[in-house]
Amino acid sequence: MSEINVTPFVDVMLVLLIIFMVAAPLLTAGVPIELPETAAAPLPQEDEEPLAVTVASDGRVLIGSTEVPREELLTRLRGIAEERTSNKVYLRGDGEVPYGEIMVVMGALNAGGFRDIGLVTDAGGPTLDTDGTQGN
Repeated sequence: MSEINVTPFVDVMLVLLIIFMVAAPLLTAGVPIELPETAAAPLPQEDEEPLAVTVASDGRVLIGSTEVPREELLTRLRGIAEERTSNKVYLRGDGEVPYGEIMVVMGALNAGGFRDIGLVTDAGGPTLDTDGTQGN
């Protein structure tokens, strides 16, 4: 017999493909935070993925998904700013984090070279009606 039967090979590859398709979404890890809700419109998307900085409820600061000690934050931000073409950054802060802590991180972002900072919130929050009262 001079022919190679590729049917078992194709069957194994399809099974592996299905396994990886099911397992891939499970590999993403994140920091669970409760974003405050607002009625603000979403920010427009750009060519380069904006840098995401997260302040977790326990005070940890993450750049992307990497935890950064606060004493190294400014140094890392300056290094990242030199490598990027865009100075756009999204700041995500847990709703339980005091406002002052968010401002400290925002000041570090500004000192690190990021001038275009967007605050990330969940949509569907309360709004202020035209008469100045808070609606929902």
